[in-house]
Amino acid sequence: MSCCGSEGQRAGAAGQGAKALPEGLGAIASAVGAERIRFKGGRSHTGTKRPELPQDGEGILREHRLKPFEVEAVPVTNARFAAFVLATGYRTLAERFGWSTVFRGLLADPSSAPSGGGTTWWSAIDGACWYAPEGAGSDISARADHPVTHIAWEDAAAFCAWAGGRLPTEAEWEHAARGGLADPRFPWGDQEPDDTAFFPCNIFQGRFPEENTAADGWVGTSPVGSYAANGAGIFDMAGNVWEWTSEPFRIRSASRNAAARNEIAQREKQKLMKGGSFLCHISYCYRYRIASRLALAADSGGCNAGFRVFYDV
Repeated sequence: MSCCGSEGQRAGAAGQGAKALPEGLGAIASAVGAERIRFKGGRSHTGTKRPELPQDGEGILREHRLKPFEVEAVPVTNARFAAFVLATGYRTLAERFGWSTVFRGLLADPSSAPSGGGTTWWSAIDGACWYAPEGAGSDISARADHPVTHIAWEDAAAFCAWAGGRLPTEAEWEHAARGGLADPRFPWGDQEPDDTAFFPCNIFQGRFPEENTAADGWVGTSPVGSYAANGAGIFDMAGNVWEWTSEPFRIRSASRNAAARNEIAQREKQKLMKGGSFLCHISYCYRYRIASRLALAADSGGCNAGFRVFYDV
């Protein structure tokens, strides 16, 4: 269980069922696709020579030869996901389950919220889903340009198919995130974000999870493109929301320790996510680096789980 990824939707108690879509959803819907950035392919790699969390497999360098591909410059937004839902009638897993997990710091009254998601800072909220991110009474009317959240793996894959694209491989995602740099720690280079002056991406500031100073201006998600793009012109490859890939989580060089092998085996039943989210911080979840990796159950997807679309060319 990662400290900044929630899971266990299917394992929890049954929710109250999906609610009807809000009548005003059409007012924010926009099917206009994001700008696509093209990569010509060629030699690339996954992993880094400077791992911070080697137990995640990020220090295992693997060479790859990529075919040409395109990637959207920003994650999929609420507005675009609304257009998909209105066109297809699609219902996300969170809607079908009737609940999802929300970071307690986003709730108006966290003291009365039930726990859920594997740690004390997650709450299982009835009705929480992509169009009601904090449950009943919340909406996305003022967040059309924010990344869509509460997205499970199959939700992301369904949208990508509708859009004519797909989810990326880990190698494609890391290649795009580096933006032409050889082995940067972050999409912008190696300078470390801090809690006071340097805010290159949307991550947590303060003392997690009790105190969020929101020094960068955001408690939760931020509008896509709010921070500078990397060298290739791609935004939000660090922080804001975790992004699903097409791959299962794999660590190809396991410890000989039996307990470590068992933990790895459990994680390898899950899907791989990249990029970190607005809940990451160097003090507890240093996973907004390019080489960072998160294992998450495919049917999970809380308030910091999103995606972006890649394309074959």
